[in-house]
Amino acid sequence: MTATDATATTGTPADLDPVTFEVLKNAFATAVDLMSEQIMRTCYSFVIYARDFSSALCDAEGNTVMQGTGDIAVHVGTLHFQCKAVLEEFGDDVHPGDVFAINDPYRGGTHFNDVSFIRPIFVGAEIIGFAQNKGHWADIGGTVPGSFDVNAQEHFGEGLRITPVRVWHRGRFLHDVAQLLVSNTRSPYSSMGDLNAQAEATAVCEREVLRLVDRYGKDTVVAAMGGVQDYVERIVRHRLTELPRGTWTTVDHLDADPGQPEGLVPVVVTMTIDEDGIHYDLAGSAPAVSTFLNSGYGTTHSALYAGTKTFFPEVPLNSGFYRVVQADIGSEGTVVNAGWPHAVTGFCSGPYEKLMNGIFEIWSQVMPERAMACAFNLEYLLVGGRDARTAERSYFMWYDWMAGGWGGRATKDGSGATAPVFGAGLAVQPVEGQERLSPVLTTAHRIVTDSGGPGRHRGGCGLEKGGTLTDCETTVMSYCCDRARSITWGIEGGLPSVPHGVWLNKGTEEERFLGSTFSGVPVRPGDAFTRPSAGGGGFGDPLTRDPTEVVEDVIDGYVSVERAARDYGVVVTPIDPELDRYEVDRAATEELRREIAAARRGWLEEDADDVARRYRAGELDILDLVRRYGVIVDWGTGQLHATTTRQYRELMAKRSAAHWT
Repeated sequence: MTATDATATTGTPADLDPVTFEVLKNAFATAVDLMSEQIMRTCYSFVIYARDFSSALCDAEGNTVMQGTGDIAVHVGTLHFQCKAVLEEFGDDVHPGDVFAINDPYRGGTHFNDVSFIRPIFVGAEIIGFAQNKGHWADIGGTVPGSFDVNAQEHFGEGLRITPVRVWHRGRFLHDVAQLLVSNTRSPYSSMGDLNAQAEATAVCEREVLRLVDRYGKDTVVAAMGGVQDYVERIVRHRLTELPRGTWTTVDHLDADPGQPEGLVPVVVTMTIDEDGIHYDLAGSAPAVSTFLNSGYGTTHSALYAGTKTFFPEVPLNSGFYRVVQADIGSEGTVVNAGWPHAVTGFCSGPYEKLMNGIFEIWSQVMPERAMACAFNLEYLLVGGRDARTAERSYFMWYDWMAGGWGGRATKDGSGATAPVFGAGLAVQPVEGQERLSPVLTTAHRIVTDSGGPGRHRGGCGLEKGGTLTDCETTVMSYCCDRARSITWGIEGGLPSVPHGVWLNKGTEEERFLGSTFSGVPVRPGDAFTRPSAGGGGFGDPLTRDPTEVVEDVIDGYVSVERAARDYGVVVTPIDPELDRYEVDRAATEELRREIAAARRGWLEEDADDVARRYRAGELDILDLVRRYGVIVDWGTGQLHATTTRQYRELMAKRSAAHWT
């Protein structure tokens, strides 16, 4: 067999034997994972400890050679942009022992809290690669603790923007530069600890790569770095030969633009598969919104890469993948390519997951065997102020995200209580650690019954988490989310999940619905809060779900007896609930399903004002509105959102009603 034949058959670069190539490919992954293990053991921030970080090995041009096996999706596709930004900034002025910092979203980064440290790897006088670690600092300055200010319209209120800057020079620590960076945070001690931990982690990767050079030689290692990228490109291009050619378009939405009248904000995705690869076009997406729910070019590309990669789970991820996935994200000034100085910190809850879920819907048509409905939206709740438990009244940041439900799939129910698609590697933060570090007592953390979108295959369930503030002073609360109106949707006839949003002092005379995006709300000791994460959308007509499976959901606490009837048309009779004994009334179920099938299209055409009035009167609940009538209101006051309702009904007609029999 010739070298060319071997390359075509095995994917091995012609100048490397297959065994050496495979050893080095896996060794690169190990070097990156060791970097991640180092940061886990030495970081100071509880947020980073909960795995809000990623690592990568890049080649001498800044292209990604290998990601870590536990990285979170949002960082995928941005690390090479930041490495290239350092090269553009410093050119030939890069030396052994240098370490650079960057968090700039306008240079391919994510948001200001995500700070990267990049170390060049030299063999003699030649750069052969870069080691990079990106970690989410709990605070990076700005107007509110945690640096998530919904009201920010420009980045100046979001915190410190770090353009490429040298923090170590030829091995010498530049204390004045580092002090400047961390002094702009509310917790400089922890930030300095994270800075050192992240930089040291890159040294671990450097050590491992140089060990490979010592064993295999520089030329072989460099050839393998390029080879693994070519290898991934060949795999993906080969897979595309098995898929249909064509163009597909869909749209998802942000809830609203505060600077415009109420109405959903479109994020449009068009995908084409042709002989040259996969092409995305985001034309038709809305202008940048007047809040921080905008995306920069780096995070938009990340969403396109990560969403596509979901349907190629067996393929390694590096810049070879990026060669196949091309995108036209349009000129600056849109919600998916905001540009400087638009606020972008909330991109993660804004366009990012809307792009990913839109891609899921498109690829569900291309690969129907892997189809999946919409997943719940990433959300962050931040409570920050002074900790009155300490004599010095130090700053605290209670910084929390929740698991939730992914969409129902073509052959099975969606995953429940799972990390968001934004960051599938994120861990749920242990409440014991949160309570030790902050004056916030967790009062509930449980699965939300009826949160999974109904369908032939049910969406996974979301969670509810509640807390009470204890010994705190000058404390405010902020929330970064979405989908209080653009609710997690089903496909192929499936129904939506539940709205996101935070309630303060629910069930008391001081009850307030704060919504799904807000900042700087004053709170005091004794205030209690709760919020749900949504479940995933349903897949397929819920009236076709096996009644036995509905009963099992009732037993497991995933579906209530009432919603079993209203959403699935299944009449469940309790026999002995304490012993989980329920049974299906078959005759009543058949009759109820006929009634629902005959009436449900008409429900979507009922007068929206009247439906809202009935909600305010207590005759209908939230799930009735979003699943039966397609009506969106302010969930606190019951005020109808007429434009949003019209748009929401159009989407339900397309994704749900069009598939009902």
